Amino acid sequence: MLYDILFVCAGYLSGSVLFAEIFSRMLGKNENLHRSKDNNPGTANSFMQCGFLCGVLTLLGDVLKGFLPIFLYFRLGGNFRDFTLIKPLIFAAPVLGHVLPLFFSFKGGKGIAVTFGCLFGILPMWEPLAVFALSYIFLSLILRINPHRYRTIFAYILSAVLMIVMRYNSIVVCGFVIAAVIVILKHIFSKELSSKFKVNFLWIH
Repeated sequence: MLYDILFVCAGYLSGSVLFAEIFSRMLGKNENLHRSKDNNPGTANSFMQCGFLCGVLTLLGDVLKGFLPIFLYFRLGGNFRDFTLIKPLIFAAPVLGHVLPLFFSFKGGKGIAVTFGCLFGILPMWEPLAVFALSYIFLSLILRINPHRYRTIFAYILSAVLMIVMRYNSIVVCGFVIAAVIVILKHIFSKELSSKFKVNFLWIH
């Protein structure tokens, strides 16, 4: 129990490191990062506001901070076999840290890259990662939901439903659902000015 609590804390602290802020400052582009409409210190704005190098470094950092705590949890003897109430939080903690970071006055990013990192952390349990990635691809290329904030919300909802229906590992599913709620609430309460909700089909131009 104490072991699991330590990794919840470690995951939250890992998520609280905002690489967009760190790398934009290192590259002298921190003011650019905060010129974005939503003032979001995440991967997308790092690419758009601070350039390719800052974007790549931020993406790698955000994925790694989700991956590393969960990877180390398993490597040091943890497991997702025996369900306890604390174990889903091990999965969701890096996402919570990114959205509400302790080190940056609880003003964080949206958690998408970190979620992918958490899913990489549970490999070789690959099915949840595939479901999440394919949901994003489906809603980007086939059903084409716009703008991006709505696409993200529906991708998380679709992924959570599919994971529940397909009866994947209950700890991972519960952890993903918690992470999904955190990310969805972040998008709902975001100050981003978004365009009207639209759905286009691949076969309709």
